[in-house]
Amino acid sequence: MTSADDVMDALVRTTFEVAGVLTRIGGEHDLSLTQLRVLGILRDRRARVTELAAYLGLDKSTMSTLIARAERRGLLTRGKNPHDGRVVEVYMTPAGLELAKRVEDDIRRALGPATGRLDSEQVDRLVNLLDVVSARSSGTPAVPGPTAAL
Repeated sequence: MTSADDVMDALVRTTFEVAGVLTRIGGEHDLSLTQLRVLGILRDRRARVTELAAYLGLDKSTMSTLIARAERRGLLTRGKNPHDGRVVEVYMTPAGLELAKRVEDDIRRALGPATGRLDSEQVDRLVNLLDVVSARSSGTPAVPGPTAAL
């Protein structure tokens, strides 16, 4: 029978393996793990700086610095919310979207051998179980919609 320690060990091992892949691929594209997470969040949405900061567990000034750095690289920009002109949001530029796509492709190739060993039923079970685990363990505010790494 699997113990709580076995579950914890499996989660930690998997986290280390995935974080290692993300860190390596991010580094190949001159992105920190946090910058990679920002691109993953913004690839299909716009968000306020405060929302991003809360989701990532960063203070607003740190988040603003990360966004300014990405703006200088031409990956992100800021603009008014189309429904409420008082609200300023951050979103990806075409160059940011292109980089996010390349990074996503690299991640798929890197993780493909591990996930490729699973049949479709196992993939469905794994996704559902990880969704349950992350929903229960996450004390951070939710960013609407998918929040995959990329």
